[in-house]
Amino acid sequence: MPRKVRWGVLGVASIAVRRAIPAMQQGEWSEIAAIASRDRGKAEAAARNLGIPKAYGSYEELLADPEIDAIYNPLPNHLHVPWSIRAAQAGKHVLCEKPLSLNAVEARSLLEARDRTGAKIGEAFMVRTHPRWLRTRELIRGGRVGQLRLITGSLGYFNRDADNVRNVSEYGGGALLDLGCYPVTLSRFVFGEEPTRVTGLVERDPQTKTDRMTSAILDFPSGQSVFTCSTQLAYHQRMQFFGTEGRIEIERPINPSTDEPTRIVFDDGRAPGGAVVETIATCDQFTIQGDLFSRAIREGGEVPVPLEDSIRNMAVIDAIFRSAESGKWEKP
Repeated sequence: MPRKVRWGVLGVASIAVRRAIPAMQQGEWSEIAAIASRDRGKAEAAARNLGIPKAYGSYEELLADPEIDAIYNPLPNHLHVPWSIRAAQAGKHVLCEKPLSLNAVEARSLLEARDRTGAKIGEAFMVRTHPRWLRTRELIRGGRVGQLRLITGSLGYFNRDADNVRNVSEYGGGALLDLGCYPVTLSRFVFGEEPTRVTGLVERDPQTKTDRMTSAILDFPSGQSVFTCSTQLAYHQRMQFFGTEGRIEIERPINPSTDEPTRIVFDDGRAPGGAVVETIATCDQFTIQGDLFSRAIREGGEVPVPLEDSIRNMAVIDAIFRSAESGKWEKP
């Protein structure tokens, strides 16, 4: 058995306590050893509920713990870069929730911290570690749909709570950073290319000023990716991949079930309802992500989503926002 990486968690964010922590606790390479909150009572309650040995009343205390090897950072978006840098400076490796930063310039500051401290730093795009996404990319690159020409996506949920961090503009709230980052990274992942230009359309909430609905077209050398994301639509998520000879659809592309197998559906346009190409065994992408990152620490390999990839992703997001302002195509 490998010597598990001892993880500390910054904050008691919902994604951490509901998804990431319970999943990482099931890993072969990962151990959740501590959790911190600026409210010690919240940290102690989370530690009690999740069976975590240590609870701290400040992030600084956690970073000072010599027994912690790595930090999982699920703090609000505007705190991703500053606390990831502080963790690296404290000698900890860092898995930072998406979006890694508020823009590409900010993301690049993590490169200097990584190279100076030797810490491994990566973005928590758990979807890119799920076997169904790896298999989808393999099927498409193997010609299953002919030549891939078009990717379409739509993601949304309804949340108009002005006090929620996802709706606070200075905290990096809004649809594109919270949801649109997924079709951006997955389109780049599957095409295996970078878009040469992008265009965006943004509708902002009159109260919060965050983008409540954003649409974008990414122009790749091999085709196009078109998506819409919204924080004020009915909950939904869908992504499809169209080639010259068929279509692949991923059911619940971002948040698949962890209790049953998931499906990759192929449709060549001839049979009603398409056909199930493959069933992917039951798994939890947060467990896989944690173990891959922990293994990279123990074995000296590359983390699942390295900073260079994250910077390119943020550059595309920046260009979408610029396009919405300029009304023109923009180059990432």
